Amino acid sequence: MTGKPRRAAATGPRGQGEGAAPTGKPRRVVVTSPRTAAARRPRHPLTREIDEQTRLGEVYMGSLVRTQFRLALFVCSLLACVVGGLPLLFLLAPELRAAELFGLPLPWVVLAGLIYPALVVGAWLYVRQAERNERDFADLVERR
Repeated sequence: MTGKPRRAAATGPRGQGEGAAPTGKPRRVVVTSPRTAAARRPRHPLTREIDEQTRLGEVYMGSLVRTQFRLALFVCSLLACVVGGLPLLFLLAPELRAAELFGLPLPWVVLAGLIYPALVVGAWLYVRQAERNERDFADLVERR
């Protein structure tokens, strides 16, 4: 004998098969696992992961700190190039050194007067970008 083994047909109280309902339609059987609670992992908000300083929270906070650090390095590098480059520009271009603006030498006007508004604009742009990074981070945390 080959193939699948045969099962004897069991009869219920009314002479019908065991799986049949009184109306003649087969009865539905719900199959569940005894480990239904183990299959699901409780969902914790990501803010809890960060507050409790778990490994996942450290990963998220590390990404925010790295992003803010990259922004700070970029702004400081730009500032160093501008402030360090102006004296180099005046050294390499003697005609700019000799130029005057409002009766004052141009290097003095640029280094003493015009650099400060540029620093304020740079600081304003830095704060704006840092707040955008934090807002994106908050959206990422709440979206999970």
